[in-house]
Amino acid sequence: MNKDDGAKPLFIPLKTEWYEAFESGSKSEELRRHGPRWNANTCRVGRKVTLSCGYGKHRRMSGQVASFTVRPARRLWADHRAAVLDTFGTLDIDIAVIGIGNLCPETNEGASHEQP
Repeated sequence: MNKDDGAKPLFIPLKTEWYEAFESGSKSEELRRHGPRWNANTCRVGRKVTLSCGYGKHRRMSGQVASFTVRPARRLWADHRAAVLDTFGTLDIDIAVIGIGNLCPETNEGASHEQP
């Protein structure tokens, strides 16, 4: 695992249903379209992460990037393919699969966050 190099936490805003899935422990990976904002440089293993329920500061969790892979959308699990198709209208894209671990409720509401 790479060492955290002091970079600002990666800020990941989520819809309520996905935030609550992370909160309950039933979700441990976030899927984003691979590209300039979501790639191996911005999602380095070991980098701190802030998961946010929307963009507000009231429901947040801190964690760490535990893994990062890029997969063709067509090779994802069926439920993930359906979500990608619903969001992007195609499966002919690459998806950044960001594994997130060590989650705990965030208490420092004044922290600054970097958008990838």
